[in-house]
Amino acid sequence: MNVIAIVGRLGSTPELKTTSSGKSVASFNVAVADPYDKDNATWFRVTAWGKSAEFAATYLEKGRLVSINGRMTCRKYEHEGQKRESWELVADNVQGL
Repeated sequence: MNVIAIVGRLGSTPELKTTSSGKSVASFNVAVADPYDKDNATWFRVTAWGKSAEFAATYLEKGRLVSINGRMTCRKYEHEGQKRESWELVADNVQGL
């Protein structure tokens, strides 16, 4: 089962876009503080779709504390001949705290 829940602060204001098929999508970054090292955080790239995307773009801004539930996905691609992968959290639920 691929389920992840995080609580952290937005590192960027969500950017809302619409796909060619008319679906809403928002992208943003969230920093989750390390409870053992106050100077360290883990950053997550987050993508929200549909109503969650519209909520994030309308009500959330950089620095806001948020709770996100979703799943991790890996996108594999090639850049300048080198194989790369990018992990992102696809949000099922986004809440401002």
